[in-house]
Formats: sequence, structure tokens, C-alpha cells
Amino acid sequence: MSENLLTLAGVHTHIGAYHILHGVDLAVPRGQLTMLLGRNGAGKTTTLRTIMGLWRASQGRIAFAGQDITQAATPRIAGLGIAYVPENMGIFADLTVKENMLLAARGARHARQMDDQRLQWIFSLFPAVEKFWNHPAGKLSGGQKQMLAVARAIVEPRELLIVDEPSKGLAPAIINNMIEAFARLKASGVTILLVEQNINFAKRLGDTVAVMDNGVVVHAGSMRALAEDEALQHELLGLAL
Repeated sequence: MSENLLTLAGVHTHIGAYHILHGVDLAVPRGQLTMLLGRNGAGKTTTLRTIMGLWRASQGRIAFAGQDITQAATPRIAGLGIAYVPENMGIFADLTVKENMLLAARGARHARQMDDQRLQWIFSLFPAVEKFWNHPAGKLSGGQKQMLAVARAIVEPRELLIVDEPSKGLAPAIINNMIEAFARLKASGVTILLVEQNINFAKRLGDTVAVMDNGVVVHAGSMRALAEDEALQHELLGLAL
């Protein structure tokens, strides 16, 4: 069994008067791609934001690489080697693709100071980033913005990449490109946690899976086992994969 890079134990999150997470238990094995599935409103995005410290856990424990990060500030969490791509991608529309990348490269003050070898690797994953290097990010298509968002998250080496619905609203051809890119990222040793609604995306990429409902994880196991059990799919998700 793989060592768990990230674990959540009994995590509760309140947002104002609302109790969103009701004791989430989640394990993300090192070097694997974990899918976080569930119906709309199940608590998936809240779980990601709680991991990143954007919303604070009111109870429970979050550990990353053996360190307790439950009450850590977001900058410290990011500094430990966790990158987060939110559902809205967080692109700076008025800046160029290059400027968006430079902002994320904390060790560089100028584009020429960015790690050229790493940039070339990123360009091989996401050719659109290189093609539109000097274009305003706001002019990119939805798929190109998603590629930029992921590229920006990995402009520096990361141990864990967390991405919220990377395939949302994308054309099938772009989704296939994203699947290939995530597969290569995983092969490079990056641990990945993905929230996803596209079931084909989940089936093709996932090693392990956790399914959420009403603010708790109601199922955890191998993605392959879930993909092969149609009755369990209906029970957990209300649909067949």
C-alpha cells in the first residue's frame, strides 16, 4: 500500500451559519491520482478549499507529508509544495500568458530567470501555453485558459497538485489533451487530487477514488473497482459510468 501524502481525519467545516463538511476522512496516496467524485453540493470544492486553508476546518486534522496543516495559513500550505487550481481557474485576464506564469514562479523576477528546462517540459504538456506566450490570457479559449491554469500551478516543482473540475465546459478533443497531460504529470512523480464530473475522465485517469455525499466520504477504494461495479455506481452517484 502506498504511503499517504495527504490525509484528512474527521474534518468539519463551517461557512458562516452553514455546516458543510461533517467529518471528512480522505487519504491521497503518494504518487497516485485520486479522484474525488460526488453529486453537486456534496462538499467536494469545500474539501479542497479547506485543505488549502482558504476555509478553516472547525474540527478534525489535515496532514501533509507528516505535518499538521489544519490551521496553517494558505501561503504556508502552498510553500510546502501544494498547488491548487480552482474551478474558476484564477487567470489574470489582463496579463499575458508569460506574465501569468512569471507571477507563479516565485524564484524569478524576470521571464528569463524562469527554469528553461522546466518551461520546455510544460510546453510539451500544453503547447498552447508556448503558442500564446505573449498574448493576453483573457483572449484565450476556455480550454487554453485551463491549460494555462495547470501550467502556472506546476511552473515550480510541486509534490501535490489539486485541481477542481479541469474538464468542465471543455470540448472532447481538449479533454483528451488534458487527460494525456495529467497522465504525464503523474508519471513524473506528482501526486494529484482531482474533483471531476466527467466520468470518462475519472475512469481513464484515476488510481483511487473517494465519493462524497452530504459532506462526508461515503465510499473510498480503487477507481477500477468502482468503474466495474455498475450497481455501486448507481448507489453512490445515481448513474452508471
